Amino acid sequence: MVPRILNPRNRSLLRGALLVLFSLGVAMRLSDFPNNRANPYLVLPVLATIAGTIDHLRCMKTRWSWYHGGVVLLVYMDLMAISMILFFLLYPYALWLTAH
Repeated sequence: MVPRILNPRNRSLLRGALLVLFSLGVAMRLSDFPNNRANPYLVLPVLATIAGTIDHLRCMKTRWSWYHGGVVLLVYMDLMAISMILFFLLYPYALWLTAH
């Protein structure tokens, strides 16, 4: 028996938020954040963050309510996390291109 939060057929805001925040933490560890080292494995946290964003978008309602507003804020958090992880992924390569 699979717990309800782990079943991908069920909508879950908690699963999406945990997936996004965990992948952001993994990306910070993989990139060695203050030094920003190039690491191609950062593509995996990007994909996990996109999966968490899709999970949040599945929870969106058609009519506006406070729940809908909270889901919109979570989607904005996801977009910030995706942009940070993509920065960790692409910034070292941009520095390498400008140095050569």
